[in-house]
Amino acid sequence: MSQDTRFAIVVPCFNEADLIESTSKRLLEVLKDLEQKRLINDSSYIYFVDDGSDDETWYEIAKAVAKHPNNIKGCRFTTNCGNQKALLAGMLQARKVGCDALITIDADLQQDENKIEEFIKKYDEGYKIVFGIRNDRKTDDFIKKTTALAFYKLMEKLGVKIPKNHSDFRLVSKEVLDVLESYKETDLFLRGFFYKIGFRRTNIYFDVKPRKIGKSKFNLVSLTSLAVNGITSFSIVPLKLICVLGFICMVLGFIFGLWALISKFILHTSTDGWAEATILTCFFGGIQIFCIGIVGEYLGQIYREVKHRPRYLIEQELD
Repeated sequence: MSQDTRFAIVVPCFNEADLIESTSKRLLEVLKDLEQKRLINDSSYIYFVDDGSDDETWYEIAKAVAKHPNNIKGCRFTTNCGNQKALLAGMLQARKVGCDALITIDADLQQDENKIEEFIKKYDEGYKIVFGIRNDRKTDDFIKKTTALAFYKLMEKLGVKIPKNHSDFRLVSKEVLDVLESYKETDLFLRGFFYKIGFRRTNIYFDVKPRKIGKSKFNLVSLTSLAVNGITSFSIVPLKLICVLGFICMVLGFIFGLWALISKFILHTSTDGWAEATILTCFFGGIQIFCIGIVGEYLGQIYREVKHRPRYLIEQELD
């Protein structure tokens, strides 16, 4: 980048009132340092997205905007729509305000803001997407660490290529934002999208810092929802597996039926078969319900898309 380049930092927030002041102060310091190094110009800014918080998050954002109107902007959702939609809104709103490139980062700054300069230097080298990759998962508890690793392995097996241990800490150029704006999916899985669309890309590795205030808003339910959305958005392998599983069950059923006939009419060793029948009924019934559930997830995805409802509703903008 050069001193003529306008740069944006997009920060999604949900119930982060206690962090807004310290986060905005730290990110303004980062912008100032980058300006002094002539990597960006003085019209660069931070864009906060309040994802329908029910605390004083929007009040704190409004205070920050009033104090630094040229370098802090923001918008507020009418209701909570989720982290992915907050990220999407922040990027598209920053594109509307105007920027040559932007980076997304969490409000708690556990993703190392000191690495932003390295992201920008990679952009200077011609990379259009720069992924932030965690060096390790030491700050995660056992359940989160295990489920996250399982998620990346599952996505790889299903043919969805996303960088392992990539969070939503990434830099994207204006060219990429233009492509993003053309995607109208209601539930766009951003981690898969940015890897799928191509463009010249690279990685920056960072250590996750301990959270200083409060707790992460991501829990097992939200992470599971994110994983399901990622799978159903970018892979039809589960549907193909259902066909294979159905064929296997059909063959097993045929073999069992043939054996039952032989036992009854040739070997004359047939018993009442209550246990066997119960086991088989539970087994095949469970498989059927599981398969119906997978199909249901895909139908739900289609249902959400065909309604063409807004991804999010912005109640107020400060720019």
